[in-house]
Amino acid sequence: MGRAHVRAHAAVPPERFVAALVDFGPGRNEIWGNSDPRHLAVHDRGDTWAEVTEGSAAGGGVWQRLRYDWSAPGVVTLEVLDSNAFGPGSGWTYRVDPDGSGGSDVDLTIVRVPTTAKGRLLDVLLTLGGSWYFARDLRRSLRRLESRQGSPS
Repeated sequence: MGRAHVRAHAAVPPERFVAALVDFGPGRNEIWGNSDPRHLAVHDRGDTWAEVTEGSAAGGGVWQRLRYDWSAPGVVTLEVLDSNAFGPGSGWTYRVDPDGSGGSDVDLTIVRVPTTAKGRLLDVLLTLGGSWYFARDLRRSLRRLESRQGSPS
């Protein structure tokens, strides 16, 4: 089981970050680069949760069916329900706190439980460089979100 933990700062308020994270509409990949629109499917959705399949070409093509939950203020959890690489016990937890000046401090923890050969290989690679990779990816998404500061998410 692999784990990655990263932190980043955003010049957008926490509610804007969370709104962008749970926006599964067109243009999602313009903020979240690893969400390929060809693999995005919203299966069901409530006021504070959604069941979504997302995927990317990274690692030879990885998809995950996730249950997003944003019912707790400042926390968004993504529980892996099914995947071609990772299984039960895998997930993402975003903790988003105000920074006191209108921005956000984002704390992301990722847990991976590989269930396939692809998952085991990716887990080894991500154990070696996952924190760097996910930190870079999160900072890139935050810059994209900040550049849209004045426009709707």
